[in-house]
Amino acid sequence: MTLADAPAEVQLAVDLIELLELNDVDPAVALAALAIVRTDCERKLTRADQPGQ
Repeated sequence: MTLADAPAEVQLAVDLIELLELNDVDPAVALAALAIVRTDCERKLTRADQPGQ
């Protein structure tokens, strides 16, 4: 399996890891930022599931 054949979430994860490494982002900062991103995405999913939103 190549990256091009991998699921979209794996492709995105690889891209994000590369971005973080290329910019020498501290892992603790990356995890804190990812927690914020996760919360934002979960909020958007919740809103998308609510009728009339």
